[in-house]
Amino acid sequence: MVDKPAILPDMSVLDVVSRYRQTERVFRRYDEQAGVCLCCRALFDPLGKVARRYGLDLDGLIADLEEAASGNGPS
Repeated sequence: MVDKPAILPDMSVLDVVSRYRQTERVFRRYDEQAGVCLCCRALFDPLGKVARRYGLDLDGLIADLEEAASGNGPS
């Protein structure tokens, strides 16, 4: 059994993308909802702050990132 990747609210966008490159697709999916390119405008911000600032569901974002990081996310 493979452990689920641990992506935490205090991790920055950069932390997540550099550790799990495949999560970049998830951030791109959330760009439209946020109204900005998250990797451009919030690269150094923690996920919790990003979710608050752009009105994103933090739990949903983290779940989507973990799914992608584990290799189970959409292509």
